[in-house]
Amino acid sequence: MGQLPAHSLQQSWPWPDSLDALRAAPAYHELFLENDRVRVIHTHIPAGEVVPLHTHRWRGVAYLISSSHFVRRDHEGKVLLDSRQASTAAPNAQSVQWLERLPPHTVENVGSSAISILIIELKDDPPG
Repeated sequence: MGQLPAHSLQQSWPWPDSLDALRAAPAYHELFLENDRVRVIHTHIPAGEVVPLHTHRWRGVAYLISSSHFVRRDHEGKVLLDSRQASTAAPNAQSVQWLERLPPHTVENVGSSAISILIIELKDDPPG
């Protein structure tokens, strides 16, 4: 895949709208609500599935309804996070997490159950 701009995420959002989660991976992201201030998305990743390359432009809150082990990779396929190697809660534990902006990435569900996440993105969150 091509070289991505080296701009800081804090100053601008350098990636095209075509990589937005709802456009680039609509089979895995469902819009529940959107207005000028927030966007609420349900992410659902069945076991064994790989979500295509996409971004999350805004910071927000993620409520994990159900989880499984996953691998997040960048636009070049480099592993950014392998939950099997992380020292976090059990994969099926429900939890709430702060979510930073996410540049282009894929997510592979390498576990045996579906991942289900409700994401509340804060669109009026200032960059920086």
